[in-house]
Amino acid sequence: MRLTAALALGRLAAWLSRAVLGRSGGVIGGRVLAAVAPDATSRLARHHRVVLVSGTNGKSTSTAMLAAALGVQRRPATNADGANTPAGLCWTVATASAPDVVLEVDEAWLPWAVRTFDPVAVVLLNLARDQLHRNPEVSRLAQRWRDALSAVPLVVANADDPWVVWAAGTAERQVWVAAGQEWDEDSLMCPACGDLLDRGAAWSCRCGTARPTPDWVLRPGAIVAPNGDAVRYATLPGNSNLANAAMALAAAVELGIPPVAAGRSLAGVRVVAGRYATTRVGNHEIRLVLAKNPASWRSALDMIGGDSAAVLLAFNAEGADGRDTSWLYDVDFSVLRGRSVVVCGSRATDLAVRLEMAGVEVAGQYADERTALHAIRPGTVDLLATYTAFQHARRALTRAA
Repeated sequence: MRLTAALALGRLAAWLSRAVLGRSGGVIGGRVLAAVAPDATSRLARHHRVVLVSGTNGKSTSTAMLAAALGVQRRPATNADGANTPAGLCWTVATASAPDVVLEVDEAWLPWAVRTFDPVAVVLLNLARDQLHRNPEVSRLAQRWRDALSAVPLVVANADDPWVVWAAGTAERQVWVAAGQEWDEDSLMCPACGDLLDRGAAWSCRCGTARPTPDWVLRPGAIVAPNGDAVRYATLPGNSNLANAAMALAAAVELGIPPVAAGRSLAGVRVVAGRYATTRVGNHEIRLVLAKNPASWRSALDMIGGDSAAVLLAFNAEGADGRDTSWLYDVDFSVLRGRSVVVCGSRATDLAVRLEMAGVEVAGQYADERTALHAIRPGTVDLLATYTAFQHARRALTRAA
């Protein structure tokens, strides 16, 4: 009776949120559900095969790819709206009609999600610093992951990230993917003993902790399965998206999807919650990319590296962005030298100073992206933005288009 009432009240709250505020309603629905019936989510999760996807970067994209791959057999439920903390996760499971549920989980909430949903598998992408107000201590978070994962039957994990390998080691079984590690500044020390790692072709430590032999490996434009078969992938740009595809493919195969069919299906993912979307506004073709922390800025810059398109960088430091901007000095912006670069956002001055120190000439600084576009020559524009700037740009460009 309590569960039925909780679901009814949650649906009412979600409907009101959509009707009055124009939001998805999932978060408020989940909060109401948890308040009325605290054990509802665990009870409802027993009726589903739950897979969790977590990491500092790439969660949304990898989750969308895995959901697409599993859809070869039957379409799973997933939190495509990006609500990856308890309220949103609860509501996704509570409203799921499909047997399979694929959940993107905020890295700090992964231990809670493991305890609550009893997943059949967990996909671990990477672990690095996020905004300083959220997850600045990688070692502490890795320890929490390690403790929680001892109850998980299968972990599909990035063999090139020492923190991920160490955390995944307690699970019953591991499938290792050589997904690469573009950002290694947060994993110079051994997670097991604290000594300096040997960061050669395969990382290792004197204590015996070392990179495991990968089951899946990457080649340019392809993912190589354990049997040696290669699955081509070239949909989304950058090495990080090839890595995301590899992680999703390995997990899908472990869950019973044939590699070729899974690869074909996940290659159909072209836009993820606005990321990588291309929008035509006047004389500009705008490609939108999210960049939220040092590691993701490096990946985003890799995606646009060597291109002749103009670059618009939108930088805020509010809400989900975090207020501290000092991490900008951990990002190598030299790839932008010689390109037409314009900046905007509430902390555009901070970014402009950082770019100047990196030898990047800033052609202009503006309050918002609409104003900035007027100063950019017609053609393709790569728009890289932090969390809040990304959401603002997405809404503004949709209206303008």
